[in-house]
Amino acid sequence: MILGAFVDAGLDVTFLKEQLAKLHVRGYEIYAEKVKRSGISGTKVHVITSSNDKHAHHHNSHLKFLDIKAIIEKSNLGNDIKNDSIKIFYSLAIAEAKVHNTSIEEIHFHEVGAVDSIVDIVGSVIAIKYLGLEKLYFSPIPLGRGFVKCEHGTFPVPAPATVELLKNHLVISSDTENELTTPTGAAIITIMGEGLRTNPEMKILHVGYGAGNHDNKTIPNLLRIFIGELSQDGESDEMWIVETNIDNMSGEILGFVMDKLFEAGAVDAYFTPIQMKKGRPGI
Repeated sequence: MILGAFVDAGLDVTFLKEQLAKLHVRGYEIYAEKVKRSGISGTKVHVITSSNDKHAHHHNSHLKFLDIKAIIEKSNLGNDIKNDSIKIFYSLAIAEAKVHNTSIEEIHFHEVGAVDSIVDIVGSVIAIKYLGLEKLYFSPIPLGRGFVKCEHGTFPVPAPATVELLKNHLVISSDTENELTTPTGAAIITIMGEGLRTNPEMKILHVGYGAGNHDNKTIPNLLRIFIGELSQDGESDEMWIVETNIDNMSGEILGFVMDKLFEAGAVDAYFTPIQMKKGRPGI
């Protein structure tokens, strides 16, 4: 859904394919199509592996972190894309290792290690660079409810690795009987973005809708992103006032302090004579 939202917001699919080819990972096809979820148009990015047999899927879904790291490092992608992609996979490895009480060297990524997830993560980093995004912010994260099936059995939503990745981030509950945030999605947004309680003050330039697999009846199965320009310094109508009482300070130092306040960007500064305890003069 993240990659679909980026494509919907302006990421060129041909460019994405050219960049992903630098991974030298074979056996998959990628394409984007317009779909509707609850009547709202969005973009669904499909990653189709060339073999659907269980043996091939089992092999791809058991890559270790060091295997994936080696694939990325040996690619012809830019260093910034390599570094951010490895950071995301490393955060996943840490979360999975914590859940399974093992080391990151021994952890198997299961579903996360499959080719489509490598494309998802590296593709999202490519999108961020392509669109020239300098800062990424995300709102409180919806978790969903119900149960999810994975290699180790059936677990309640959110999945254990998702919980680890979302520690210290704001989350919200939902009545939707689906997994609304996966470990892969949680890793991408928490590594590449910063959580905020409310949207930042900005001018919206582009909007993208990334579609999920299912058309939910309760809420649109879409991820929405805004691309825009943050308000520049000085455009806000908010101002801070800082006040303090000081005694036993010479006039020379007071003058120096005022100069420094204006250099730091203060709109105004002034001193008011006051009489403090025991009759001492102050400001």
